Amino acid sequence: MSSKLTPGKIAGLKAVSDTRGVIAAAAMDQRGLLKNMLAKELGGGEPPDSMMVQFKELVAEALTKHASSILLDVQYGLPATKHIHGKGLLLAYEKAGYTVDHPERLPSATEGWSVLRLKEAGADSIKILVYYTPFEDAWINEQKHAWIERVGAECRAHDIPLFLEFIGYDVYGEDEKGLAYAKRKPEIVLRSMKEFSQERYGADVLKVEVPVQMQFVEGTQAYKGEKAYTRAEAMEHMRAAAASTHLPFVYLSAGVTSPVFLETLEFAVECGIHFNGVLCGRATWQGGVPIFVKQGAAAFEEWLNTEGANNIEQINRILKSASPWHDKLG
Repeated sequence: MSSKLTPGKIAGLKAVSDTRGVIAAAAMDQRGLLKNMLAKELGGGEPPDSMMVQFKELVAEALTKHASSILLDVQYGLPATKHIHGKGLLLAYEKAGYTVDHPERLPSATEGWSVLRLKEAGADSIKILVYYTPFEDAWINEQKHAWIERVGAECRAHDIPLFLEFIGYDVYGEDEKGLAYAKRKPEIVLRSMKEFSQERYGADVLKVEVPVQMQFVEGTQAYKGEKAYTRAEAMEHMRAAAASTHLPFVYLSAGVTSPVFLETLEFAVECGIHFNGVLCGRATWQGGVPIFVKQGAAAFEEWLNTEGANNIEQINRILKSASPWHDKLG
């Protein structure tokens, strides 16, 4: 078990949770990914910074009416922190993305920022993202381990919760959306959850991928005809991953559509998983990107307050079956 929570970490976790202690958080810290989504709708060319800032402000203003908190970045998201209706704030510490000429995907902190500065900017909790697979070369993973240890120590020093997000990737030349990778994914997620549950990393909450890819689970609505696992096998993968950690964990949406993410959460509930909430991004707001670009801010705002809000409320309905984080941390 982890050491006893300190007052600052307790306060931070309460701030980003609902009244039950479930983390019902929206995620709007995308940077390069959001730029690409906007550029696609613009027909090419990089969107101006002002467009990125406005998009995040509109999402924050609308969706925090229905979420317990929101995750934002410091590059484009700080203006949006003024429009979150007093809800909790998580700020991303990592520099976004990676380049194809660095396949090891080593993490780094955003230049000019520290945990202290993020806390001074209003953060109730800190989030870092690491691309990670236990199948990577040991020398690469050791660098990632050490980097996380440094961030964890920094969060301990400033008494603020650390949300640790890890996303798996391929090292064998497989399509990360394909069948072969889907079969490998349960082990990637399980071993990663087990690794980063160690106290040396200082994580308070794990932000995790679902260990199965629903389009390869036979018998689901998302199933597309190629089977990586039967429904029973998928349930076992879900339960094994959940059992690999004593820490609270929340599911990320990993870019799937809202219906697929809802089915995923319902599947987790069916499996009896004691997950502690969500940190959900694109599944809630990505459908409004074309509207924002082609019809303008007012039309996007209307979409967010109807379709976007409905996406969040459907998640909240399922989160009634989620468990409070303090069931695990005390």
